Amino acid sequence: MTLRQVYQKGKVLLEKAGIETPAFDAACLFQKVFGLDRQQLIIHGTETAADSKADAYWMLCEKRAKGRPLQYILGEWPFMDFTLRVGDGVLVPREETELLVYTVAEHIKSAGLARADLQGADLCGGSGAVALGLSSLLPRLKLFCAEFYEQAFYYLEENVRLLENKAVCPVRLDVLSPEAALPVSRLDLVVSNPPYVAASEIAGLQREVQQEPYTALDGGEDGLLFYRAIARRWIPQVRPGGIVAVEIGEGQAQAVMKLFHDAGVRALEVYKDFNGLDRVVIGTVENGVSSSG
Repeated sequence: MTLRQVYQKGKVLLEKAGIETPAFDAACLFQKVFGLDRQQLIIHGTETAADSKADAYWMLCEKRAKGRPLQYILGEWPFMDFTLRVGDGVLVPREETELLVYTVAEHIKSAGLARADLQGADLCGGSGAVALGLSSLLPRLKLFCAEFYEQAFYYLEENVRLLENKAVCPVRLDVLSPEAALPVSRLDLVVSNPPYVAASEIAGLQREVQQEPYTALDGGEDGLLFYRAIARRWIPQVRPGGIVAVEIGEGQAQAVMKLFHDAGVRALEVYKDFNGLDRVVIGTVENGVSSSG
């Protein structure tokens, strides 16, 4: 069979399985096995495909057809202008989360906080997407990236290592624990993309999402469990004038803003993602509210 025929067979398999983007997914899997992107496939499409590679490609297509996340099959996924290693046990980085990173970076710059001794914490760090994204935009920012679960922490450390980032420090830490402590007691920034799906809604998510770690999705009974912990435990560690920012789920903006306002965060704003949904809540800690950590 030709390379084009091999690709087409995989694409049809994904189409029949009801995959939303069969051509895109098939092209990604094809490139993983054959090392050819779409443009190269067009150029070399009439060449004969090696049987072993064709079989390997179709095997990956079958995994995708059964609902395994494309990102897990590929073993990596782009975020902003870099690539992150991902796999079982870690949340897949999403384009919506880039809004959190860019919003925080702009607020830090506009507040005049982009100094050499700036330090912050990324809570529920997962693959390290948020921390590494911020570090790429604010190279002088030192970030403690907190992740509790072993599999996710593996990918966090691996991504920090592969990107040779010296400013992001992985920390094994349970954000919900009253005893949890960072190596520093005072912060200029707390940022987080925490689990925010209400427990009762997880079963209704896409089958691919349900293969991501439950612990990275489950935000408790109402989806606000981690925001309460951030307001109670972590906002008091932010210096007056420091920034607090989180990613949120649909319909959570007002509840999260109230939690943060009650914790002393002011100038609260909500930013919408490219789908027009509330996605980021950000604000500044009021003078005289933070306690010494």
